[in-house]
Amino acid sequence: MQPSAVSPPQMLNREDGATIAYRFTSGKDSTKPIGVIFLGGFRSDMEGTKALALEKWCQAQGRAYLRFDYTGHGQSSGAFEDGCIGDWAADALYALDQLTEGPQMLVGSSMGGWLALLVARDRPERVRALVGLAAAPDFTEDLIWAKMTDAQRAELAENGKVLEPNDYAPCEPYVITQKLIEDGRHQLLLRDPLNIKVPVRLIQGMKDADVPWQTALKIQGALQSDDVEIQFVKTGDHRLSEAADISRLERTVAALLTDVETP
Repeated sequence: MQPSAVSPPQMLNREDGATIAYRFTSGKDSTKPIGVIFLGGFRSDMEGTKALALEKWCQAQGRAYLRFDYTGHGQSSGAFEDGCIGDWAADALYALDQLTEGPQMLVGSSMGGWLALLVARDRPERVRALVGLAAAPDFTEDLIWAKMTDAQRAELAENGKVLEPNDYAPCEPYVITQKLIEDGRHQLLLRDPLNIKVPVRLIQGMKDADVPWQTALKIQGALQSDDVEIQFVKTGDHRLSEAADISRLERTVAALLTDVETP
């Protein structure tokens, strides 16, 4: 068992009273100046397989690493239903600004890929590279709203929320709020050129039941960066958490860090 899974997390206190739970590992190797930040998915937390595996890898490399829970997620304060993409992007920006120093690589999983793109756009002076795992920008509009029936949209308008099936935990359906949908429309990234010019690596499963593999192509097309590569995984699912997936992630992160740190 990972020691960090049983010890209390560190807490970042915001001026508004919210608390963000996090785990930070200091870098021990001064020749590796770029830190790594992991951004988890929708209703996920920082204790997931990929977050822990990447932490272990960074520790072995002597590289700084940060994982954290958005508000309404994991051990951070707040209720999930009260949050939205803009709130969670603000959490990520705050964590970046308050908990890290120097250049960073962002590794975003699913919704975390959307947030990573928002952070990279808003902090170009801090973000040196980006890795997306089944990255899902614009999913509230393209993958939730677009698939809602008229009855669901009417329920959302009347009650402010609607329940969506959760294949990963059938007894815990997703609560989709009007706030999530409306705020998501202010955070859309794939409708216009995306002013991110750092190297980007996208890993996308071809058997992903949640995020169509074509989304990776849309991200590539929107990015202004000339250095964008996609790895399509023929049998990969949405989570990309199997042993082979973790090894692929580590190889991708290592190669990209080498590229951006080589003079």
